[in-house]
Parts: sequence; structure tokens; C-alpha cells
Amino acid sequence: MQEYEDLKVLVAEIEADISKAEGGNKAAGTRVRKQMQKIKQASQDVRNRVLEIRSAQ
Repeated sequence: MQEYEDLKVLVAEIEADISKAEGGNKAAGTRVRKQMQKIKQASQDVRNRVLEIRSAQ
């Protein structure tokens, strides 16, 4: 499922910035929050796709 693969990529991309944000880097914290919004939307896309698959059966 492509939506799930996209979600995994987004999570992997944020890993370095999370470490920096924990260290007190404010710019990294901003990037993390922005990326988390994208992850939230990607999660919703996965959820909707699963519902589509279930409804088709």
C-alpha cells in the first residue's frame, strides 16, 4: 500500500530533527512540528485507504 510506504518515509525523515529538538534546537523543534502535521495527514490517508479496501470486499 503506497500510503503506508509514504508514512514510513515521513517518520524516517524526522528522526534526526527529533534528536536535535531534544537537545534544545528550536529550529529543529519547528521542523518536527511541521513534519508531524504531514505525518498526521498521511496517517489519515492510510486509514481511509484501509476503509476503502474493506468496503470493496
